[in-house]
Amino acid sequence: MNLAERVLAAQKGERGIPREPGMPTVSSPPARAADSRPVPGPQAPTAHTGAADNAPPAPWLPMPEASGSPDTPAVAWIPPTASIDEHRLANRAPVQPVVVETHDALARIKEDAVDQLFERMGARLNDPTLDEPALQGIVQQELNSIIEGGKLPLTARERQRLIREVHDDVLGLGPLQPLIEDSAVTEVMVNGPYKVYIERAGKLTLSQVRFKDEPHLRRVIERIVTKVGRRIDESSPLVDARLEDGSRVNAIIPPLAVSGSTLTIRKFSKDAMSVAELIEKSSLTPEIAELLHACVAARLNIIVSGGTGTGKTTLLNVLSSFIPNDERIVSIEDAVELQLQQDHVVRLESRPPNVEGKGEVTIRDLVKNSLRMRPDRIIVGECRGGEALDMLQAMNTGHDGSLSTIHANTSRDALARLETLVLMAGMDLPLKAIREQVSSAIDVIIQLTRLRDGSRRVTSITEVHGMEGQTVTLQDVFEFDYSAGVAPDGRFLGRIRPTGVRPAFTQKFDDLGIRLSPAVFGTGDLWAAGHR
Repeated sequence: MNLAERVLAAQKGERGIPREPGMPTVSSPPARAADSRPVPGPQAPTAHTGAADNAPPAPWLPMPEASGSPDTPAVAWIPPTASIDEHRLANRAPVQPVVVETHDALARIKEDAVDQLFERMGARLNDPTLDEPALQGIVQQELNSIIEGGKLPLTARERQRLIREVHDDVLGLGPLQPLIEDSAVTEVMVNGPYKVYIERAGKLTLSQVRFKDEPHLRRVIERIVTKVGRRIDESSPLVDARLEDGSRVNAIIPPLAVSGSTLTIRKFSKDAMSVAELIEKSSLTPEIAELLHACVAARLNIIVSGGTGTGKTTLLNVLSSFIPNDERIVSIEDAVELQLQQDHVVRLESRPPNVEGKGEVTIRDLVKNSLRMRPDRIIVGECRGGEALDMLQAMNTGHDGSLSTIHANTSRDALARLETLVLMAGMDLPLKAIREQVSSAIDVIIQLTRLRDGSRRVTSITEVHGMEGQTVTLQDVFEFDYSAGVAPDGRFLGRIRPTGVRPAFTQKFDDLGIRLSPAVFGTGDLWAAGHR
């Protein structure tokens, strides 16, 4: 059965119960001049047998023709006292209704159209000489030819929907495309072909999106990683990549993913989030924003610390927006995610090894190379290996104002993790030397936390004060007030508040002529009097 026949069968099935072949047809009796019986119908009165007043109404049944032979009636004649069920059994067996949904019919049509499109396009879908607009034009032309050639009885709305879904399957992300285009969805998590979870407003929910099967999901994953020059197969079953809009992608396939291919997409907004938006979301306060602006302007070395999904990259974007436009910035990332707004920016991205295991360029290689590029600021997207040592050395050798992120749960944990990452560089350094490097290089640690209500907030701002013996001393300048409690809807009522401690780096603010509002550190007129 071709596509057109499937659609016609679906439309017939929606209008009623299909009649079986050979089923006898009950025809209406011929009109009689003297016949005063009412025409049968839902509202027609029913005759009674007269046996009893409460007897059930007898159905109107066709009578044999007067002129015909009584031995061969048009249909089996049943006395008026027979029940409706006896009448059905005498004429035909009951047939269960068969309902064919238009949605299922369109799904089958879409599958056939996708298969035909892949057959027609062949290797042209992966032709590196074709740019994206040219490839979309060819696909659109072939798709229109397939639909026109099938002569499908589709409405304009069904046709538009079919074209959009086939286009998404061939060039887009298939069933995930509507989720990627939904600005309210911040993360998409695919656990095999039949379970797709999404994060909206900080909460995880199971969506109604499904893939056809495992090969369908694998096709989407391969399309993503191929566009950025990566590969994924049984010999290399996991990969980090990114979409064209900067969204971060991680994919892992069998045999490592036992439950089926797993795809995680962390979306990034097309427009970088501003300070005002973070304040509106209660991630920052105006006082925090003023302090961070002063720290970046004073060229302090800042580490943004937090767990997975706490908004470290978002805050790093905001901090980078405070950098003056006349400075040369070099950003180094595993996958380009930062949305720097300045004009003079050099973006560097690491590269994994090729099929032969050669050609790898690590973050550490890029950090070393960036020192020869005359940078005013070095921004490392995330420290996760031996590049931490090179970054600390850069901070200690005149490259002030550097920014980076690190995975840690507290400010103290961030320092401990930095020590571990330095040891991963393979240098046999004593622990005291490492801590001295850390204490002299890092000025401020900003801690981010994802609270139970789904909000992402700055929960502490800590100054790295110096060394006391073998210990790096820290002092909190701002802390989150958890004692405010939780609202009935689960939202945290607390906010980050100053501890009243005057950080030592305020002396650098004075030397550079950077003035802060007296209320920033919560010391009011007393603090202002000491800075006159």
